[in-house]
Amino acid sequence: MNILHSVLLGIVEGITEFLPISSTFHLIFTSKLLGLKSTEFQTMYEVVIQSGAILAALALYTKELINDKKMAMNVAVAFIPTALIGLILHKVIKEVFFENSMYMLSAFVSMGIIFIIIESLIQKKKLVLSKSIKDMTYKQAFLIGLAQSCAVIPGVSRAGAVMVGMMGMKFKREESARFSFMLAIPTILAASALDVFKGRETLMNSGNNVVLLLVGFVVSAIVAYIVMKWFIKFLQTNTLIPFAIYRFVLVIIILLVLKGNI
Repeated sequence: MNILHSVLLGIVEGITEFLPISSTFHLIFTSKLLGLKSTEFQTMYEVVIQSGAILAALALYTKELINDKKMAMNVAVAFIPTALIGLILHKVIKEVFFENSMYMLSAFVSMGIIFIIIESLIQKKKLVLSKSIKDMTYKQAFLIGLAQSCAVIPGVSRAGAVMVGMMGMKFKREESARFSFMLAIPTILAASALDVFKGRETLMNSGNNVVLLLVGFVVSAIVAYIVMKWFIKFLQTNTLIPFAIYRFVLVIIILLVLKGNI
């Protein structure tokens, strides 16, 4: 990996972390397209730049979470099922789902289909989005956490799972996105902390690559901040359909470009 790779992966992480298109999926296949081998440092690098994206979420929502105790409690409640499932399935996630490209591609396409189904229900007035996150109950928060736990499979998308779960409960799109941003803070920080602990020797031996880590961290933080602010405005007048179409097109491109290397 070189500086250019670090910048490109930082941009990819920053763009995809908070959009409903799975940052993990994009990092894995971008690395494949760049010809980067899956090494211990590569894995650690991806953890570090995810933390950079979370820095952007902290900058935007820390004050709100401190001032709104009920919101903070809802985030905490939603985090519980994700944390439990993540801990229980951590080894399976890393050794099975992260190593099987067809699982990831299938999950990526399946989530796009779910986007189309839920938007179709909304268009037909069978589902009316009217709720604000201020109206959220602890029970709903827990169910949202269960929805987020589906994103342990690369390709599903943490943000996408949270948004679909919340929209199914009649929360507005932009409100669903906002809550997914806040829920990302404990979720990704905890996942990153666990990965850093397990890979602490790799991190300690990454002295010569510290510039790559810093570049990826800073780039992902800046890009993520811009994307989060844009996404909220986008959802005020748009649906999830463009992201469904994007998923279908990207899978076709990956299958054509990588072919036997998947």
